[in-house]
Amino acid sequence: MTRATRRTPKIENILPLTPLQEGLLFHAAYDDAGSALYNVQVALDLEGPLDIPVLRRSVEAVVRRHPTLRASFRRRAAGDTVQVIQSEVATPWQEHDLTTVPDGELATEVESITRRIRAGQFDLAAAPLVRFALIRRRADRFRLVLTNHHIVLDGWSTSLLLSELFIVYGAGGDASVLPPAVSPQAFFAWRGEQDAPAARQAWRAALDGLAEAPRVAPYADSHKATATEQIVLTVPENLTAAVGERARRLGLTLNTVVQGTWGLLLSRLTGADDVVFGTTVSGRAPELPDVEAVVGMLVNTVPVRVRTDRAETLAGLYTRLQEEQFELVAHHHLGLTEIQSLTAIDGELFDTLVVFENYPVDRAVDTVGGVRVTGTEAHNTVHYPLSLLAHPGDRLVLHLGYRPDILTDTAARRIGDRVLRLLRLFADAATDTRLDSVDLLGDDERRLLAEWNDTARPVPRRSVAELFAAQATATPGHIAVRYGGLTTTYRELDDRANRLASDLTGRGIGPEDIVALAMPRSTEMIVSLLAVLKAGAAYLPIDPAYPRERIEFMLTDARPALLITTSDTAERLGTRTGTAHLLVDGPRATEGIPR
Repeated sequence: MTRATRRTPKIENILPLTPLQEGLLFHAAYDDAGSALYNVQVALDLEGPLDIPVLRRSVEAVVRRHPTLRASFRRRAAGDTVQVIQSEVATPWQEHDLTTVPDGELATEVESITRRIRAGQFDLAAAPLVRFALIRRRADRFRLVLTNHHIVLDGWSTSLLLSELFIVYGAGGDASVLPPAVSPQAFFAWRGEQDAPAARQAWRAALDGLAEAPRVAPYADSHKATATEQIVLTVPENLTAAVGERARRLGLTLNTVVQGTWGLLLSRLTGADDVVFGTTVSGRAPELPDVEAVVGMLVNTVPVRVRTDRAETLAGLYTRLQEEQFELVAHHHLGLTEIQSLTAIDGELFDTLVVFENYPVDRAVDTVGGVRVTGTEAHNTVHYPLSLLAHPGDRLVLHLGYRPDILTDTAARRIGDRVLRLLRLFADAATDTRLDSVDLLGDDERRLLAEWNDTARPVPRRSVAELFAAQATATPGHIAVRYGGLTTTYRELDDRANRLASDLTGRGIGPEDIVALAMPRSTEMIVSLLAVLKAGAAYLPIDPAYPRERIEFMLTDARPALLITTSDTAERLGTRTGTAHLLVDGPRATEGIPR
């Protein structure tokens, strides 16, 4: 009698983490709510005679091929975290049969199941961090759903994985039709050989002089795990073509156009002429053999700095940006945490992200074994308050992601409108268009501004002093000032101001003179202000709480003919500018220069 033995998976390899994996691990630990924010999902709608057992074998074969798909993340006794690659894993697989669901309810049920699958959490310490599900809609219509934690797959790898899956499916589930899988080991070895000091120097120079990091949501918790909403902006085919043609004439990549557009938009949103946002770079160095075939998380997030000068042209901005970014390509391997440590910025460098995805999933697969891909749906969120994912094609598709706890749908849509407006301007405008002539307001916003600013009213040609005197005559008994439990009527206020104005004119104060007022908020302050105006002079308000040095500078710079103040305030001012003083809080105003 033979006793069955259970095979225990072995540890095949231990790999380090990439900088972005370290960041995702941090955010996962920070997310004490246990959300599925970093779950990435791709759904393929299939039509045809699908062989489900063969598809499942193909899924298992492809997962078995790639070490990253058999990885879990463990903290070692030394305190660091590593990827533990197991020799075998059981690939999670679900099947849902909706063939009996009525047509009118089918789409809703399919979407509901897709969302539930995406919402399922992953335990980063338990491999695999990828799962598959097949939803059968009708006899020959299906939805294949791939869900993974972002820490194991980047977009490029997802495209590779799906392409391999359908090749293996076409071979009846036999993965031997594929060339040997490329191990990520060489990638990590390459990273370890890079010149870190040179990279640090390059990033230090690129970010030199950056005094602050303007943010679209400066008070938001950027680490909070909040599901983002998305607005899909599909750029018309003719505009996409026009943008591409303009870019070619200027020698620009479409990625540069997207980055320059976002940088200019951030400048207008924040009011800063020096802005930073994050971008995702492939991390696949062209000098590394077969790196394009590696399945894993190789991408990195790095900052993009955009400095705008309103006298510069659009062409000049975009061209300069591309040159600056090209100089940093060789240093994209440096982690964001280390890059940030090279600056004097306290906190994160940016709170928006731009991703240019040049590996659309719908190009990875088409038709195999009589089964046709009729549609794709991708879901990928980030923790940033605002993000832009660009998908090139005959029509440029932009996914504008936003956190609803920070931005309203209306505000996000206005931002999306501005992105499209800038793309039209880039495509249509002459290359010498200056930035100071770039207008991002829509017609509705311009009409609103015109209505808000339509405040023109007929104004009598009389001075403030004359208008106040007229009011005192019209309503002499009405209360003009309340202070400290006491009230002063218009007649009383006018009489006191007239007496002080007479005193001022007797001292030679009149038109073209400046009188400084340094006193706390009080009735005397209002009396003194009116008296100066009645005398025909201008007043210079000085807050007694200012530092003495600042008050002395103001008096020296403005050279007022007189300083009106109170006894207590004069003692605290202690100025030595030689300005004559008039104290207004005694029974009789006295003049003097403090010692």
